[in-house]
Amino acid sequence: MSARGLPHRLRAAITVASAALVFWGSSLAAQEAPLVVRQLKFEGNRAIGELTLRTVIGTTNSSWFARSGLVRWIGLGEKRYFDEREFQRDVLRLTLLYRKSGYLDVGVDTVVVRKPQDVYLTIRIDEGQPIRVTQLDVTGTDTVPEPRKVVQDLPLRVGDPFNRFLMQASADTIVRRLQNRGYPSAEVFVSFDMDKAARATSVGLDVYPGLRSTVGDVSVTGVRAVDSSVVLSLLATREGNPFSQGDLFRSQRNLYQTELFSFASVGIDSAQFDAGVPRVPLLVQVNEGRFHRVRSGIGFGTDDCFRFGAGWTARNFIGGGQVLDVSGRISKVGVGSPFDWNLEENVVCGALRDDSIASAKVNYNATVSLRRPAFLSPQNTATIALFAERRSSFNVYRREEIGFSLGLSRETRARIPLNFTYRLSYGQTDANAANFCAFFNTCLLADIRQLEDRRILATFTSSATASRTNNPLDPSRGFAASGEFTHSSRFIGSSSQQQFNRVVGDIAWYRPIGRDVVLSWRIRGGLIFAPKVDFRSNSLNFVPPEQRFYAGGPNDVRGYDRNELGPVVYVIPSASVTRDSAGTVVGFDSTRVRFSATGGNTLIVGNLELRVPSPIFRNRLRFAAFVDAGGLWQRGATDVAPAVLRLTPGIGLRVATPLGPARLDVGYNPYRLPSGPLFESTPNGELLPLPNPFVRDRGRRYTVHFSVGQAF
Repeated sequence: MSARGLPHRLRAAITVASAALVFWGSSLAAQEAPLVVRQLKFEGNRAIGELTLRTVIGTTNSSWFARSGLVRWIGLGEKRYFDEREFQRDVLRLTLLYRKSGYLDVGVDTVVVRKPQDVYLTIRIDEGQPIRVTQLDVTGTDTVPEPRKVVQDLPLRVGDPFNRFLMQASADTIVRRLQNRGYPSAEVFVSFDMDKAARATSVGLDVYPGLRSTVGDVSVTGVRAVDSSVVLSLLATREGNPFSQGDLFRSQRNLYQTELFSFASVGIDSAQFDAGVPRVPLLVQVNEGRFHRVRSGIGFGTDDCFRFGAGWTARNFIGGGQVLDVSGRISKVGVGSPFDWNLEENVVCGALRDDSIASAKVNYNATVSLRRPAFLSPQNTATIALFAERRSSFNVYRREEIGFSLGLSRETRARIPLNFTYRLSYGQTDANAANFCAFFNTCLLADIRQLEDRRILATFTSSATASRTNNPLDPSRGFAASGEFTHSSRFIGSSSQQQFNRVVGDIAWYRPIGRDVVLSWRIRGGLIFAPKVDFRSNSLNFVPPEQRFYAGGPNDVRGYDRNELGPVVYVIPSASVTRDSAGTVVGFDSTRVRFSATGGNTLIVGNLELRVPSPIFRNRLRFAAFVDAGGLWQRGATDVAPAVLRLTPGIGLRVATPLGPARLDVGYNPYRLPSGPLFESTPNGELLPLPNPFVRDRGRRYTVHFSVGQAF
């Protein structure tokens, strides 16, 4: 039967069903092939940054691998799909954001370019002229101490666009400051009067401080194995102290820093709190974490070859909140005895090929430490440690020692950590014999061995660090400063040939000078003072090689390789020296000359760096241009280590990673290596000075460094 012969109602039903099938099929097709967002960009935004705009909308860009026409055919990268209804809501979200930021006349337009499987989105913003704050009145602070400090530098100021977020932030700032001054019930009520025609707004902040209070009863909940007295000892405030919200935050940080708790909260006990009573009860809530932890690791480093580490931590050891830690690590695996696998002869660890001192043996460290938090004060942590180690510095020295250390660390109310450490060790330092011959006139093997004998080294070190940066891994604003003083003398147990005073200071500043453009600079300097020591009728200013300064490398003067800047000595084997019949040196093979850094007692380094975002992947990739300058010399021996400054410019590349920026730096160095004495190494190990200082050409003008983390 033909369709014409079907009843009217049946034909209508078939028509509706066919249309439904077509619509369903097209819907399925659309669901099977949604549009991939290949581009999402903003135009016209000046008052609000692109990062903020992206955080308030629901539509997101696909990853770079899914967007780039060059590589997206591979199929890598996360694809984000286009939702037209959500994109329409995004326009409303952006409009609301701008209006709450003071731009009432904002216009948001969109350009949507559709392709068979892709969509390209552009959001165009016409910000218009903002409504500005012409008057800001704060009332109600007359009864609080130092009212000027309570209201200074608020986020919202006269002349700014009327940003409602900043208005509320200003109220919250005043509340926080009052709470830190003893007013737990402080409140601030906001009001405003807007004249759209005049584009002006007057803002009022009415402050109600409440009662000035002290700390009352303190309750602790959640403890099981840890005694509640340990928790109370870690609090930065006590019953009867003036109330301060900042003290509660510091108490919470103290609890977390012990590593005893997986959760810690210190706040007002709201169930017992009465705003009409000037005593504030506190409630401390904690959840105890795991008391035992085992860790291990394996790694590779340019100066370490392969390295391994392992450790075990026992928290709340024998009660009292103590932390026992047992750790060990080993490095130079593959190049150092007894694990010398000749990896220095190939590209795996080829950088250590000429490092006959530091890489001749594996480095190790075994440490047992006991840490006691809240030692005499909530801000103090005491540590005692026993150690045995062998450590080294590239092509400079190798140090072996056993000993113990006593440490006390304290964090001040200004968040400046102070550290005091007494360290006593018994050991020896092996260095290039030419170091002793050049600077101490000690060239006989027996005399050198005497300087390298095992001795007691005692040091007392104090240090302080102040960091006010916005990001510890990749700072773009603020400053960081540190200082360290080390003293060694017979009065604290050191041997007579290991006495010195060592001072080091470092300060770095970071300033944004444009959108994602950062200018940073750093100055670092150090001095070592050592009394003269009598040795075989010679009066020497002897400083152990491991305590001297060294320069050059990825974190100071980047035009030089590690430890390459500063005083050096040169050594050539006897087989490469040519003599005439009278024994006079007439020539030598300069390609067989090897140099070794000797370190110095005076150091100055300066760095200036400009970081700019890349035109592509600006959130992940940045370029850098830098100029490094530095000098390292030996005061009192300027004939062999003159005071000179070297300047090396360069460029770099930064790639953002979770561990900090991965860094590639290329420094330009037009200088030859420093001039230094040249010695002939005899078969029996003694050194013979050769006439005239020697200068070696570096052989290249560019130095390349790969590392993780900013240079400073």
